[in-house]
Amino acid sequence: MQLPEPQTKTFPNLLGAIEQGQIKIPQFQRDFVWTMQKSAGLIDSVVKGYPIGTFIFWRTKERLRSVKDIGKQVLPEPEQGEFVDYVLDGQQRLTSLFASLRGVILTREDGREDDFSKIFIDLEAQESDQIVITDIEGKMKNP
Repeated sequence: MQLPEPQTKTFPNLLGAIEQGQIKIPQFQRDFVWTMQKSAGLIDSVVKGYPIGTFIFWRTKERLRSVKDIGKQVLPEPEQGEFVDYVLDGQQRLTSLFASLRGVILTREDGREDDFSKIFIDLEAQESDQIVITDIEGKMKNP
């Protein structure tokens, strides 16, 4: 039996693996439920250098019969014989990072769309404030 091994991946490598279809979500995982504000809070933690926890993947060459792509984006299937990393823990954080850093539009189960390109960094915020925001109009009205 092979024991789990911790690995460190950079954000670009992680996002690239998602875009190449090498990271998938097993069907048994719940749908993405985080709000844009919660996702902005995660990016705020990254910008401030706070830890955001670990992700747990099941790396295998086996194919599950039913999987979801990150954020319901249309992503390629990995080549037969290649490893796939199935997300066992961290799906909400991983989807938030992917959607926020790539500025994608996610469609919810109820048909509502969240445009993650509308997450902004407030360059005038104090370190103790929320630096990553979703309400740019509110910020413009209250300079």
